[in-house]
Amino acid sequence: AEFADSHFRTARRYGFAAMLEEFRKSMLRELDYEQEARNLQTLATNLAAFPRIHVPQPVLDYTSSRVLTMDFVGGSKLTSLSPIARLEIEGVQLAEQLIACYLQQILVDGFFHADPHPGNVFLTDAGDVALLDLGMVGRVPHEAQEKLVKLLLGIGDGRGEDCARALTQLCDVDDEDELDDTAFRRRVGEIVAENQGVALADVRAGAVVLELTRAAVQSGLRPVPELSMLGRALLALDEVARSLNPQFDPNETIRRQAADIMRGRMAGSATQGSLFASMLEAKEFVEQLPGRVNRVMDALAEGELKLNVRGIDEREIMRGMHQSANRVTAGVVIAALIMGAALLMRVPTSARILGYPALAIICFLAAAGFGLVLLTNIWLSDRRTPPRRR
Repeated sequence: AEFADSHFRTARRYGFAAMLEEFRKSMLRELDYEQEARNLQTLATNLAAFPRIHVPQPVLDYTSSRVLTMDFVGGSKLTSLSPIARLEIEGVQLAEQLIACYLQQILVDGFFHADPHPGNVFLTDAGDVALLDLGMVGRVPHEAQEKLVKLLLGIGDGRGEDCARALTQLCDVDDEDELDDTAFRRRVGEIVAENQGVALADVRAGAVVLELTRAAVQSGLRPVPELSMLGRALLALDEVARSLNPQFDPNETIRRQAADIMRGRMAGSATQGSLFASMLEAKEFVEQLPGRVNRVMDALAEGELKLNVRGIDEREIMRGMHQSANRVTAGVVIAALIMGAALLMRVPTSARILGYPALAIICFLAAAGFGLVLLTNIWLSDRRTPPRRR
């Protein structure tokens, strides 16, 4: 993975080494059953507001790092239900709650069940949905949650420009010269528009997120790991939700849950500690504002106000000048070798190569070799450096 990141541009954008490291950490956490027991308890607490979602709890007296004992869940896999069995369950309500609880996990709690494939989502004997196997969980930083909310809302409402803006905030830029912003926004708009035009039974929110991730990489961006985790989780949920309700529309659910998501985020951020911190920052701002305004006005009145604007990369300019100077110097040396070889052709000498003076032939060959190297270097350098866009 490190070799691929070092030698291949596309691999570097995906960040294979970082992906592998996250996978390694996830696998080690999944093999620690005490950690999985804590995950079960945390998820059950976070999803207490969803009565149709069941998370089995660990039996701590019989649990260790090598053994996990938890509540027995009677039921069957959702994908193994017969058509007659599906008629007896409340598929619409269950699919709605399943997607809603995952949106809360990812976009509000920042802690979610990262492996919701059909084998880990059961239909219990009581007709509820049980989430099993909490060994693999994902965590989403607070700053990434708001950007993911904007992305999902943009997908749900078909706003390609908003999706492109949110997606750009969820990515890092390796080289601004290689970023084709216009093509990227056009491609994102096309993907979102295609998702709006498909039949209800073919809507795949997870596939759309992964397609947007691929478009970002192809445009020169490097998505954050949380974006891939979101796409993977939604992709698995698409199949599970359609097992409950074949006509399930994830975009409609995202739109309906948007208000609840925002309320949850506001409630989560409005803690006592955050309010006190904001009050202290406001107090500091009010105390220092008069002094700062006075300094600005004094500098303006005395004509000493300075604005530092960095619009030119001096190091890049100097590097370009050095390259140009080196090429000119190499060209002068090659020309001198050719002229010297031409003059040596008229000097009689006993040492000859192919009937010509040996020293003159050596100078000619040296000039030809240096010239070939110089031309190859110029060609490769110009090919690697794309034209700078305005």
